Amino acid sequence: MTLPEAPSASTALPAAPDLWKPVLVRAALALAFGAVTVFWAAPPVEAMAWTGGVYLLATGLVVIWGVKKTGLPAGEGGAKALAAAGAVLIGTGAAVALIPGNLVFGTIGALGLALAGAAELYLGLTSRRRSVLARDWTASGVIGLGTAAALPFFIDLGPHALLGVAGGGAILGGMLWILAGLTLRHDARGLSTRP
Repeated sequence: MTLPEAPSASTALPAAPDLWKPVLVRAALALAFGAVTVFWAAPPVEAMAWTGGVYLLATGLVVIWGVKKTGLPAGEGGAKALAAAGAVLIGTGAAVALIPGNLVFGTIGALGLALAGAAELYLGLTSRRRSVLARDWTASGVIGLGTAAALPFFIDLGPHALLGVAGGGAILGGMLWILAGLTLRHDARGLSTRP
């Protein structure tokens, strides 16, 4: 019995044709959250907690939804890192939503974003030239780490400032993911029309 040949480090991993769906949903979540934070002048602490918590939790669910669609081999480091990033965001979102407070949002939120950002940065760097999302994961990881680094400095300024920082990172990430999702959608459409 011959074992299938393992893909070399330079070959691209085949992604599912509908990978664009979780990518565009993630973009929509980020842009919607960012828009809310821009136009909300004086959010109360509880509303900040629920808004930020639901955003993080929903983003984590979407990240986990997309793990199998990325083409990353199940059980290997890349798939585990992406699933861990999603799980961290879900846990962070639940904690932020259920324990309202500036300190919780600024520290637990920052910790969750930092861990998820580090996982995406790792994934982007280790899957270069092998995954269609490698550059996007790298950029998203940097955005997540930058947002996480800034959040603790705004704890004393209140919910508006905290939501502004988190929303700014979400808008940057949303723009990145919408471009990636639309590109993937366009590429998938081109593949489906080939004979």
